[in-house]
Amino acid sequence: MDRTEQLLKELTEAFGPPGFEDDVRSVFRRELAYADEILTDHLGSVIAVKRGSQERPRILFAAHMDEVGLMVKGFTKEGFVKFEPLGGWLPTELIGERVVIRTRKGEFPGVVGTLPPHLKRGEEAKKPPELKELYIDFGVAEGFNPVKELDIRIGDPIVPYSTFQITGNEKVFIAKAFDDRVGVAHLLRVMDEIQNFKDHPNTVYLAAVVQEEVGLRGAGTTSWVVEPDVAIAVDVSLAEDVPGLESYTEAKFGKGVSIVVQDRTMIAHRRFRDYLVALAEQHNIPYHLVTVQGGYDTGRIHLFQKGVPSAILGIPSRYIHGFNSMIHKDDLESAVRLAVALIQDLDDKKVAEFTTY
Repeated sequence: MDRTEQLLKELTEAFGPPGFEDDVRSVFRRELAYADEILTDHLGSVIAVKRGSQERPRILFAAHMDEVGLMVKGFTKEGFVKFEPLGGWLPTELIGERVVIRTRKGEFPGVVGTLPPHLKRGEEAKKPPELKELYIDFGVAEGFNPVKELDIRIGDPIVPYSTFQITGNEKVFIAKAFDDRVGVAHLLRVMDEIQNFKDHPNTVYLAAVVQEEVGLRGAGTTSWVVEPDVAIAVDVSLAEDVPGLESYTEAKFGKGVSIVVQDRTMIAHRRFRDYLVALAEQHNIPYHLVTVQGGYDTGRIHLFQKGVPSAILGIPSRYIHGFNSMIHKDDLESAVRLAVALIQDLDDKKVAEFTTY
């Protein structure tokens, strides 16, 4: 495996639902120990600083460490676990899938279950189950109650079980948690590229933030630590090259980085967005413009103080918020190249052009 593949494997296989990002944070801090400075907020976000020739503008790149997960909310008398979602799940994504719970005694595997259709009658057998009908089986059997034996408590975190794999197409990868460990890998790759730069006319802040999946929380607190002049969220976007979807964009595997025009929390700053498009074209970096129905960390950051010109770089992904998603290596590389071009070029005069009305 090369550097990118090794990072993606370690990051995606790490345990890290919202509020429990410790393992991912450890990887990020280890890989960026050589940064000029490491900053933190009080929720657990970590920001690596790379200084250039000028203190300002401050460029904030934000990628969230958390993955969609589950949390224990109660138990049946036999020891089956009831749960709450941490982030957005469709019930059908969960049924029959393997999960891992972390308790005070360690990590233990389980399976998400529901009453099978064979045991239902009439119309009930045809309906997909609701989230409240699901439970997790950590090995319930006569004489073994997992809740007692494994010391499972309300509030314990649960994540999907999945391993990083490279497909037969060696540029396409499968894993859980590409949303948004691919963004965290992007930050690390960017620092690889710029660590020896001396004259970039700005200061770069690479922030691995917490709790995006439950309300963009780490992005809000990180803004107060950095006080950025411009910001970019680096996250997954949607690949639209799958059956059953008529696409009107180039949001396809291998077609480059997504520059997100709008999501449900922000309209990308028009002048800053156009600047990114011009940079991509100047450096022959593949890109495409998309709109997205989800929300990104810049939804909080762009409202900080008087407002922060913000944009989103997306790595097209298939099957996000599921147990296994996919990305294309070339799209990640395009996102890295565009971030590096921005760092080499952006100065205070250009930022003034964004913000003068």
